[in-house]
Amino acid sequence: MSSQTVCTTIDERGVATVTLIRPDVHNAFDDVVIGELKSAFETITASHAVRVVVLASEGRSFSAGADLNWMRRMADYDRADNLRDARELAEMLKALRSIPQPTIARVQGAAFGGAVGLVACCDMAVASERASFCLSEVKVGLVPATISPYVVAAIGERASRRYFTTAERFDAVTAQRLGLVSEVSGEDGLDHALDEIIDAILAGGPQAVVSAKALVGAVAGKTISEPLIEQTCELIAAIRTSPEGQEGLAAFLEKRPADWIQE
Repeated sequence: MSSQTVCTTIDERGVATVTLIRPDVHNAFDDVVIGELKSAFETITASHAVRVVVLASEGRSFSAGADLNWMRRMADYDRADNLRDARELAEMLKALRSIPQPTIARVQGAAFGGAVGLVACCDMAVASERASFCLSEVKVGLVPATISPYVVAAIGERASRRYFTTAERFDAVTAQRLGLVSEVSGEDGLDHALDEIIDAILAGGPQAVVSAKALVGAVAGKTISEPLIEQTCELIAAIRTSPEGQEGLAAFLEKRPADWIQE
């Protein structure tokens, strides 16, 4: 499935790749791209064939953030127009964050402004050594408002205060230290690093992987209480007695691959 700016493919393993295809403008996004990304994310969410999602882009840059022509148009918008525009971006980011399957950003080059939000919305990110990141909004008198919940969750309050206010450019190693990036590799090894993570995910039970991702959201930041403990007990009891749980345990005890493993 493809459009003029976004292409979605699903391979035989169930790996969906959503690719920005605007290399001539460094994969900058505007209202059209935002709408197409949101549609792609919603389609993936509704698909039972998808097990892993990769967010990628063509060319040397991951994404330059907001498209210049879009920014020129926004300069003439009134407050109502700007609010509508911001909500569309926020809905797209929410759609990415809400995908139930694990999501991985493949960052081969520069990720600026809103593109940092895309990376932060993903569960994991692999980056080339030449990748760089910048929350550049204050340089043009703006703030990274709609992406802020996801970026702060990824890199923490302290680092966010620095990079939101200084708009400093930082490299992939720094991004990894901050928690924005999971793995850093040489440019030639980027896809190998990506495939290692994908293979690890595909080795798990499909429903267990989705439930494991949801579990993090269910317990993160919560007080350890009797209701929370009971919720986790109910979850493991349900999964142990599910068909997938029964198959996984049987395969382990019988020392054979589970039926979801593709040889």
